[in-house]
Parts: sequence; structure tokens; C-alpha cells
Amino acid sequence: MLLRFSPRVPTSALLCAVAAAVAPVGAQGSAASPDEVARRMAADSAFHDDWANFARYRAANAQLVPPAAGVRRVVFMGNSITDGWARHFAAMFPGKPYVGRGIGGQTTPQMLVRFHADVVALQPAVVVILAGTNDIAGNTGPSTNEMIQDNLMAMTEIAQANGIRVVLSSVLPVFDYPWRRGLQPAPRIVALNAWMTAYAARVGATYLDYHTAMRDARDGLRAGLGDDGVHPNEAGYRIMARLAETAIGQALAR
Repeated sequence: MLLRFSPRVPTSALLCAVAAAVAPVGAQGSAASPDEVARRMAADSAFHDDWANFARYRAANAQLVPPAAGVRRVVFMGNSITDGWARHFAAMFPGKPYVGRGIGGQTTPQMLVRFHADVVALQPAVVVILAGTNDIAGNTGPSTNEMIQDNLMAMTEIAQANGIRVVLSSVLPVFDYPWRRGLQPAPRIVALNAWMTAYAARVGATYLDYHTAMRDARDGLRAGLGDDGVHPNEAGYRIMARLAETAIGQALAR
């Protein structure tokens, strides 16, 4: 359908027209509301105007002072798993100078683009990178394991060139993505983690294995550690915190 808009058309009418034309029809045959269409349009605009989402942490980064002498800051770079975890940092890592820089839904190319602003500029001693599951889910388009590997290597090289020790985290186990059913991600995740193990050893990074501790018999997220098969709950994060502390200690000792 071709829509022709007049500048005299009220905003509410415009949104109703967009909703009727492009919004999916629900189970009862009703189109999305104008508010929902407006939300989707705003999200789409933000995605195209700031693809890597520099805006998310711009103010927080500006307010974060350089680490004091002897303080070894750690930045956690990632997606929604890291983003959701950061709110537990004060309880799980009491007194530690740990900074969360996760953004929900992000893929490795987006993280690579914002890596300098959200990691290097914060002057950490260590970066903990947890990335790749959204690439496999296709959040920003089709992505092969080799493409994910290229982006993980690029982030590692940037960090090491700036004197930052790297912790490469395994992708967490997933049997199926609730927002993209039927991709059968488990074997790809296992293969990516195997590559990551070898790569970390080759370049002097530390490999952090969440997968082994959190998987079930299907290589999915073990029952009780999450609610949707992808994102950990508090019990899952507590396992991750213990493993992360060990890996960070190993990285600092290198």
C-alpha cells in the first residue's frame, strides 16, 4: 500500500494510518495501537541514527573518572546478559571497580564499533567480553561463526594494543531462541566456544567457560538458571560471578 501524507494530517491520524498499513494483526484481528507504532518507529529511527548505540553510555562514560593509582578497573562488554547482570554487580562483586557496558540485543559488529568509547576510553586493566549469541540469532542479519570470530579477534587486538588484558567468555548455552525459533543454535555455540578456547590460548587472552557449568544434556541453559532459555536469572548470574572472578584473577596475574 502506498501512503501519501499531508503536513496538515494530525499526528494521531498519521500513526493510525501507519498502524493500519504496516502493523501486524493480532490474534483478535486488531492492529497495533498508535502508541505501539510510535514506539517501533522511534526504535527504528534510533537504530539507524545510532546503530552501535553510543548514546546509551555516553553520559555515564563522561562522568566516570579515571581509575586511581593502584585501582584495576574491569569493564564487562556485552549484550543483554551483561546489561542485566550489571545491576547485581554491587551485591556479587562488593567493593570491586567493575563497570557494566552491556546493551540488549547487540551483536559483535555493534560492540566492535563502540569498543573504544565504552572500553578503551575507560582505562580498564581487564575487559571481559561476552558476545556472539545475538549474532547466531541473526539480530543484525545473517552471521557466520567466522564473522563472529573476526569481530572477537578485532576487539581482542584493540584491547591488547592498549595494554588491556582480555577475558573471552564462552557463549552461554542456548537450545532455542524464543524470538527466533528453530535455528538450532546449540552446535554453533559449541563450535564457537571451541574456537575461542584455542584462540585465547594462542594470543595470551584468558578463556572464561560459562558454558560447561550452565549447560544441560541438550547443550541448552540448565533448568533453574534462567527463565527463557537464554538469559540467566540470579542463580545463573551467581555461577557466572564465581567463574568471572577466577578468570579476572588469572588475567591480572598474566
